[in-house]
Amino acid sequence: KFSDHEERLSGSDREEDEDDVEAALKKEVGQIRASTEQKLRRFQSVESGANNVVFIRTQGIEPENLVHHILKDMHTTKKKKTRVILRMLPISGTCKAFMEDMKKYTETFFEPWFKAPNKGTFQIVYKARNNSHMSREEVIKELAGIVGSLNPENKVDLNNPQYTVVVEIIKTICCLSVVRDYVLFRKYNLQEVVKSNKEDTQQNPSSQTEEQNSEVVEAKTEEKKNSKEVKEENK
Repeated sequence: KFSDHEERLSGSDREEDEDDVEAALKKEVGQIRASTEQKLRRFQSVESGANNVVFIRTQGIEPENLVHHILKDMHTTKKKKTRVILRMLPISGTCKAFMEDMKKYTETFFEPWFKAPNKGTFQIVYKARNNSHMSREEVIKELAGIVGSLNPENKVDLNNPQYTVVVEIIKTICCLSVVRDYVLFRKYNLQEVVKSNKEDTQQNPSSQTEEQNSEVVEAKTEEKKNSKEVKEENK
């Protein structure tokens, strides 16, 4: 049986309606498929909220294994594969950038590497962007205490640790990861890891780290500034 509306339609009108319905269904199916593919995409760009910082979300891939593989390949082949990326750090966990939140989160987060019977030597590196309320010394002290509480055999080693706990604070978010070969791979610096030992020695004759050099420069700058102010007051 046909409805009154269908009975009034001619054959050509009925075909046009069917074409419109088919086109609408195809469009809807295409939108659903595109949305699903986007959700399942292996790599997706995410806004970081900080200058010169790009986040790439991975799907079904452990970020620390992926980054370690890339750096190991570059360290072995000494082939430079990027001109604009300075460092590549995996982020395995995030929490709010407040001390109580970080302590609560890391008690569980650190377990795969540091909870007995697992153990290892470690160091903690800290960097904050667009955040001034966190204390570097307090964060390192508290997190080191948590690592020690998981297994007393975990020991600090600042020269060549098995694991490096990377703490990156961006605004109100704390990004965490535990990486291997941090010293060997030049602090996960893609520009430095491809250099040979000879090149590195020629370009960096001083044994000081980049952070130590920057601290010395800042100290000298501040000293000059203070001496200038004293001279002006004397005048």
